[in-house]
Order: sequence, then structure tokens, then C-alpha cells
Amino acid sequence: MRFCCTLAKVAGRCQSRQLAGGAGLRRFTASSVQPTPRFGLLFDIDGVIVRGKNPIPGAAEAFKKLVGRDGRMTVPVVFVTNAGNCVRQTRAMELTKVLGVEVLPEQVILSHSPLRMFQQFHDKCVLMSGQGPVDEIARDQGFQNVVTINDLRMAYPLLDMVDHNRRPKNPPPVIQNFPAIEAVILLGELVRWETSLQLILDILLSNGRPTAWLPQVPYPHIPVLACNMDLQWMAEAKNPRFGHGTFLVCLETLYHKLTGRELRYEALIGKPSMVTYSFAEHLILEQARKRGWDAPIRTLYAIGDNPMADIYGANLYNHFLTSNRGKSEDGLPHSCRSILVCTGVYGNQGEVPTDTRESVTQTVFHGHRDFRLDPTLVEASHIVKDVEHAVNLVLREEGWVSESEGLESASE
Repeated sequence: MRFCCTLAKVAGRCQSRQLAGGAGLRRFTASSVQPTPRFGLLFDIDGVIVRGKNPIPGAAEAFKKLVGRDGRMTVPVVFVTNAGNCVRQTRAMELTKVLGVEVLPEQVILSHSPLRMFQQFHDKCVLMSGQGPVDEIARDQGFQNVVTINDLRMAYPLLDMVDHNRRPKNPPPVIQNFPAIEAVILLGELVRWETSLQLILDILLSNGRPTAWLPQVPYPHIPVLACNMDLQWMAEAKNPRFGHGTFLVCLETLYHKLTGRELRYEALIGKPSMVTYSFAEHLILEQARKRGWDAPIRTLYAIGDNPMADIYGANLYNHFLTSNRGKSEDGLPHSCRSILVCTGVYGNQGEVPTDTRESVTQTVFHGHRDFRLDPTLVEASHIVKDVEHAVNLVLREEGWVSESEGLESASE
């Protein structure tokens, strides 16, 4: 299903909010004695803190404002990324090096991190696709019986036939008693799309036994869980690159073309999924509890560069919070405010567009097929230049800097 809309009206409303977090707030500093935080911060990584392996200017400076004299963060922070080609310990070490602030593994949410909540699949034989240490990632999430794409092609050497150079000249025998696949888990971007598309479809069309020929295509098919729906993401190149969402479009299209039916997902995980934001809230509250911050966390601020993932997801979760919690004193967050930076998928190297109506007019909906297009969900609460401006904005909104400091900085 395709969606297309004109976001001129939405962008116009966003434009009036740029001054709240735009240029001119560079000298904001937190006071030496901070109050107990009543807010939490959710940071995207790619396009907000780094571009590929290169730190974005101002990122390290932004986090210095969130660190106390003891070297620890003064507010609960989680990093929520749709990347998933490593374990969270690795990503935490990378962030620590880039930001100059200790980032713990429990502060990192990768696209696949919420999979540890899907315990009903942990003891099943699952096919996992993706890059990086797939086996290690699987164990970290609690899975005990994992088959990779390479395992599958080695077991069934005649199935991967697109690349003539990889076709076996003397095919080895098929591995006997190879276990039936009970679920498919798509972690993230793959290298050889033709191999993965072919073998995943073989599994879906054969009910988990790729050499079985069934007279009728099984439907519903075995469960499919997908992490990371981003159609595009931002690295060192000037233009966005294909993300895992692009692979999902190919898989869905091929499945429909072959069967006439729609590929169904047991779960879609990663931004903008509610599952991911609920998990992020859980980690924010855990941090506050462990640090002894007894004031209830009332507001979450989600900072990202992708309107169709970061902003859509934050606004979707905000709808959930405002409709389900209202003003009750239950100690849980009541709102999730979205902040869009211009250093990634949206914007131009950190430059806030002078006319946002021109920058997003006739924007094609890049969200996943199973998410509806609602213009209000891609309207950020604030649009700012970069992550440093985003942190300045939050500190001012929460009263952690004086109004006089804000006026002085805004006049520069």
C-alpha cells in the first residue's frame, strides 16, 4: 500500500517552533546543583550523534551539559537506535568513546533489544537474518536454537542459485535431519539480498522445511518478526542510504507476487513501534529507580533525525500516554515530546530550513506498510539545528537553566 501527502500545513506549524530550540542557545549550562529530574531523554544515534563513524559536531558538548561533578549523567538517558548489527555492549563502548561520557549497555536499545520480551520464541528453532555476530546477538536476547542464512545455504546448497560463481560444481549431500524452522526473525540489513530473499521465501512457502514441496502454500505462514523498518538511514554520504525497511518492501512484494497473499508479521520492532518506546520508558524508569531519583518522571523527550521513524514513533507513543494516563498521579510519564534535528535524514548538514513548507512539500510516506499515514504524527514538537540545540531546549523547558541565560543566548 502506498501513501503520499502534502505536509505544507504541518511544516508551517512546525516552523513557528524553530526559535524555541534553534540557533543561539550555545551557552546554556546546567546549574551546579541540579534538582531531581522529572524527565528522561531518548536519543537516536545515526544522524543525531554520529554520521557513520564520524561524530556530529556539538554532540560531545551536548552531553557535557548532562553530566554532574561525579562524571555521571544527571538525568535518565537511553539511546534508541534502529541499528542492530552488534550487541549493546559494543554500541555502549562506541558511544562512550565518541561522547566522552560513560554509556552503560543498559542505556542502549538496539532495534532487536525488545526481542528479549518475546520469550515464547526463545526455545524455538528460528531463522535469523542480518549482519554482524548474529549468534551472539541471538544469545544476548535469550534465543537458544538459532539458524543463520549461511547455515541454511550450507545445509541446502542447491537453493542459492542466483550467483553463478557460488553455484556448487559438485553439490554436497543435503544435511539430514536438519531441524524445521519454526519462526523467522529479521534483525537488519543483509549483504546478499538475493540469497536471503530466496531462502526466507523458501522457508515461508514450505512451512519451515525448504526441500518439502507442498501442494498448497501454507497460510498463515510461520511467524515472522522484523526489527528496524527504516526505509533509509544517514551515514557519511550526502544522501540517505537503503535501510532494512527497503529489504522488507522487497520481501513483502515478492511474497505477494508468488502467493497472492499478504506477508504478515507477528511483531514489528524498532522505531516507530510502540514496543520499542515502551521498552525505552521501562529503562528510563529503571535508571531513575537505581539512582534514587524519587520524583516521578513526567515527560520523555525523543530526539531524532528521521520524521518517519523517530518523530512518528515518539508522537504515536505520546498519543498512547496522553490518552491512557492523563493527569493521574501514577508515577509514570504522561507525555513524549518529539524533537527533530537537521543533521541526518531531515535537513541539510544541520541547517534549519528557512522555509519548512518548501522542504517537506509533497513528501512520500516512507513508513512501513502496516503503519498508517497521519500528518500529525510526523509533525515534531520542535525542529532544531542539532543535538546540542536539542539539549539546550530541554534544559530550558524543564527549568534547569535560568530564563535570563536563555534570553542572553537567543540574542546572539
